[in-house]
Amino acid sequence: QVQLVESGGGLVQAGGSLRLSCAASGSMFSIRRMGWDRQVPGKQRELVAAITSGGSTNYADSVKGRFTISRDNSKNTVYLQMNSLKSEDTAVYYCNADLFTAQTMSVRNYWGQGTQVTVSS
Repeated sequence: QVQLVESGGGLVQAGGSLRLSCAASGSMFSIRRMGWDRQVPGKQRELVAAITSGGSTNYADSVKGRFTISRDNSKNTVYLQMNSLKSEDTAVYYCNADLFTAQTMSVRNYWGQGTQVTVSS
């Protein structure tokens, strides 16, 4: 059973930093694109950042210059370093990844359970 497990969320004051981690586990042949989305109650889920297997990245305009996405392929893990946090960054953050798994013998999109990030002003 493939799963993504996030960690690192919590409560932080505005201007502070947090680092989110997401580890993929299970029977996988390869991990393609990995990313982070976030969702605020009553609003649509939005892309925060994504990184390809080759290391190319893209970011939402609202987080450019403040957030950095990275990955450690040896650990099947993606990270999101969040600096200069603002109250509007408060949301549930979801890790997602495109995985080629032994179970499906195809590339499919998987999601973590989400981790809460709360930024107090």
